[in-house]
Parts: sequence; C-alpha cells; structure tokens
Amino acid sequence: MKDFVQVSSYDLNEIWFCEHESVFTVGRQGKEEHLLNTGSIPVVHTDRGGEVTFHGPEQIVCYPLIHIKEYGLLPKQYLYCLEQAVIDTLKNFSIEAVRVSGAPGVYVSGKNYSGPLSGAQKICSIGIKISNHCTYHGLSLNFAVDLSNFLKINPCGYKGLKVVNIKTLNPAARKEEVIQLLEKKLLEKLCEKRH
Repeated sequence: MKDFVQVSSYDLNEIWFCEHESVFTVGRQGKEEHLLNTGSIPVVHTDRGGEVTFHGPEQIVCYPLIHIKEYGLLPKQYLYCLEQAVIDTLKNFSIEAVRVSGAPGVYVSGKNYSGPLSGAQKICSIGIKISNHCTYHGLSLNFAVDLSNFLKINPCGYKGLKVVNIKTLNPAARKEEVIQLLEKKLLEKLCEKRH
C-alpha cells in the first residue's frame, strides 16, 4: 500500500477491500501498555494515526487510496466522510450507529453497558495517514470477527472498551452486501466534495 502511494502519486484513485490474518496493529499514538496479552498474534507498528487495534478474518478492511486535494477535502473532512459512509451503510442493515466526540471511528449505542465512552460499543476503527495529499490506511468494520482478541488489548487505548460485530446485531446481514454498500456510500460521500 505504501509502495503504491509512493509510486503512483494517485494518478488513479482506488478503494481497496481486504481481510487480514490475525494481527495487532499499533498506530503513531500507540502505547505499549495497551498491548495486554497478545500471545502468538503478531504485533505490527504502523505509521497510521490512532492507537492499538486488532485485524483478523471476518473483518472488512477498507483502504481508500485517494488524492484528497482533488476531492476538496481537509483531513478532518475526510475522516468525517469515512465515518458517515459507515454510519449510512449500517443504517441500511437496521443498525443505528453514531460518532463519539474525540474518539474517531463508529459506535453503536451503549444503553445496556457501562464503561468508557458512556458504554458505546465500537463497530468500526479508523486510522489514516495522509502524505502529499494522498491517503492510505483506512477503516476496519467488524462483520463477524473473533471479538475475544480485543480482550487482549485496550482497543484504541480505552481500557474496557466494548467491541461489537454487524452479524451479532443483524444475523441476516451478508458480508458481500455490506462491502458493496460501503463502497457505494464512500464514493457518494467523497464525490459530494470532488472538484
């Protein structure tokens, strides 16, 4: 991905979707103290923003590789677009998702839970990097990922932060449909600002 950024200078804007093997990633603000019991799962330090998170099978990872200046976006506006695309996607699957002030990503209501961020449960982590107006890294949306791995870290630097899957909230959801809709919503949000 980084090689793509350096070589292409984003003559062509692209959105990549993938799944990772089990891995913990630590962003630029990451602290080792938030890695609790990683066991045999690799830990990779990255140049994205944010703290520590887990990636693994059955998690939708999306890397928008775009030139944000071409889209007329500042970094905070770009982050907002990513969050809103996820919120709009989840709404289509009868999942009410929200932002939490000061904590990038997307959450679902924590009405029945206690803990950090008023009990909100994280469903999507976002960590981005922008270099020469080109974006890389992106978002990870929990579809049916093994949530027990999040107990081995303080997700996003929050002790006790609860994490949730789409499939738990809507058993009828299909991963391919989520990916297709998320791509559509991302393009809509990005193109609203494009010059």
